[in-house]
Amino acid sequence: MPHIVINCYPGRTEEVKKECADKVADLVAGSLGCDISSVSVAFNEIEKSDWKDFYNEQIVSDKTALYVKPGYEV
Repeated sequence: MPHIVINCYPGRTEEVKKECADKVADLVAGSLGCDISSVSVAFNEIEKSDWKDFYNEQIVSDKTALYVKPGYEV
């Protein structure tokens, strides 16, 4: 606890994903007041052609859990 999943298009290097994951983990641990060893971060790469379905099923369908809304619609 907590577990963060970053959904994005593929194409970023492992180095970029690792740096991002480390920064997100640090921020979450500090913000939520938990130990960094309790935080996990995963990347889920979604093909651009599949994003519309993902957006509708995962983002739009559960607006109650969404604290930051995207500035676009698909």
